[in-house]
Amino acid sequence: MKKFILAIDQGTTSTRAIAFDLKFEPQATAQIELKQHYPQPGWVEHDADEIWAATLQVCRAVIAQVGGPENIGAIGITNQRETTVVWDRKTGAPVHKAIVWQDRRTSEVCAGLRDAGHEARVQAVTGLLLDPYFSATKIAWILDHDAALRPRAEAGELAFGTIEAFLVWRLTQGRAHVSDVTNAARTLLYDIAKRAWSDEMCALFRVPKALLPQTSACDAHFGDADASLFGRSIPIHGMAGDQQAALVGHGCFKPGTAKCTFGTGAFLVMNMGDAPPHSKNRLLGTVGYHADGKFAYALEGSIFSAGATMQWLRDGLKLIRNSAESEAIARGLEGNGGVYLVPAFAGLGAPQWNADARGTIVGLTRDSRLEHLVRAGLEAVAYQTADLLDALRADGAPRIESLLVDGGLTANAWAMQFLADVCDVEVARPNFQEVTALGAAKLAAYGAALVPSLDDAGAGTGARWTPSMAANVRDALRKEWRSAVSAALAATH
Repeated sequence: MKKFILAIDQGTTSTRAIAFDLKFEPQATAQIELKQHYPQPGWVEHDADEIWAATLQVCRAVIAQVGGPENIGAIGITNQRETTVVWDRKTGAPVHKAIVWQDRRTSEVCAGLRDAGHEARVQAVTGLLLDPYFSATKIAWILDHDAALRPRAEAGELAFGTIEAFLVWRLTQGRAHVSDVTNAARTLLYDIAKRAWSDEMCALFRVPKALLPQTSACDAHFGDADASLFGRSIPIHGMAGDQQAALVGHGCFKPGTAKCTFGTGAFLVMNMGDAPPHSKNRLLGTVGYHADGKFAYALEGSIFSAGATMQWLRDGLKLIRNSAESEAIARGLEGNGGVYLVPAFAGLGAPQWNADARGTIVGLTRDSRLEHLVRAGLEAVAYQTADLLDALRADGAPRIESLLVDGGLTANAWAMQFLADVCDVEVARPNFQEVTALGAAKLAAYGAALVPSLDDAGAGTGARWTPSMAANVRDALRKEWRSAVSAALAATH
């Protein structure tokens, strides 16, 4: 029996590989930071070839650490979801840089479709809202950017995929053009009730169906990595978008269980069971997972800037030297000094969904110091999460007993206590933080029949925070936050 599962975690800012043993303990890891390209304000791109090169490098490093390819039983892949790649089917070469989920270049297209009255139908079919966040308008932009591309796409000469589909194409040397249902459900082109690509949505967004990959369950056999890459052929048996992989990694298999991942953005996802959900409060209805013959839907709230806010404070304003420093700064203040930061650097996600909103700071006085701004950045993550929980409850979701969290920001104990206080809910952090990669490994191990069930491994609990803030204090803070958001939205008009 092969000893290890190789999990590829292709994120927004880095590509990493982790080898897990069959008890889902990490045994080897490698990571490469990725360059993001900003050709114009609001535009964010990746070089898909750079991602591929980084993927090969980290996989080879990890395989060497565990004694060679004969010890790898299966590969699992998780990815940054909506980021869009279009490539040539003959050469495998991208026809344009990958357009990242954060990119806002198609805001006007989305606004035009919204003004034309299409959003209700789009939401009914896909569970999603009209926003440049998703893949469909990015695909159309690429095809329209070069007059030669749309005819080639219609002729079947080009392929589209989110990053996992592109990686599988490269890993199988073009033998497999396939995605999983969780990534397909983030494109604006997938009918989540029928569980199939939608002709209606393809026509609306002007995306030729010839571009689209085949879709499969998350624990399917997606193809085999070519022997020339790692020294032997290795089957690819698990795949899910990063937030859905984290849902699996946390073991959220029961309806009403939820997790929130605090990475570049923050994403709250709740398992809603086997019926497609419809949000009246601007959350996203999506696919949670399809594995072990079970199909689970989810409601999701997306925060565009969480860790990215701290990166801005560190790299843009140079107020902190590292993210860890922010905890000591926040603890050193008795209060927030009335300062609120609305981190709408790439617009606002749920529940506002305003692509034109921009970052806003309110409440500055002569007594305000850089420390207040750092604390405001941390507080903003908690306020936004509380807004998502409110929207979930308004949509009829059950009250969360314990919010399972992961991601880099969860290392900040002050931020986690503030999160528990503002959301008035217990917050639980697992021992092992790479829950996204863990989910991909669990899916791959189960898909390859190396473990008997998906429930065998949970992330465990390493730390808990319980709410201790007085209700009147919490209410006052959230009232001021809502005023700050209103100010940010007012500035867009």
